[in-house]
Amino acid sequence: MTVSIRMAGPADAETLADIYLACRRAMPYAPLAHGDAAVHAWFANALLPAGDVWLAERGGEIAGFAACSEQDGLLWLDQLYVGAGHRNAGIGRALLERGVLWQTRACRLHVFQANAGARRFYEAHGFKLLSLGDGQDNEERCPDALYQWRPDTKE
Repeated sequence: MTVSIRMAGPADAETLADIYLACRRAMPYAPLAHGDAAVHAWFANALLPAGDVWLAERGGEIAGFAACSEQDGLLWLDQLYVGAGHRNAGIGRALLERGVLWQTRACRLHVFQANAGARRFYEAHGFKLLSLGDGQDNEERCPDALYQWRPDTKE
């Protein structure tokens, strides 16, 4: 099946929030810090209006999304989630390519230390571990890992 990437719009907020919630509920090591209504409101009123949210469509449905931001002069990959029925189909890579891998500057991200699958995915795409954190700087209070990708590490 073909994967297409497009900029997310206001009409996508509910579906993206649902993907996020389903993915996060599959992470027993990182309980949700906010209820469903707050997550839906955040997608509709904060994340999507901020821009730079891309979604992947596959088989006529939204399969996943990625969100980037710029903070302190650095590019950050803030979110990358793929719906359960679309994993291992190139969705994550397509989103990563659109949001990060074409960049000429470095990109950083945080991932939960216990999320071994995500860590393998990022490492396979050239992200290098910078540090491990105790979780005191994230809402879930779960140990995390800081990664960085540099354009000179392209495959």
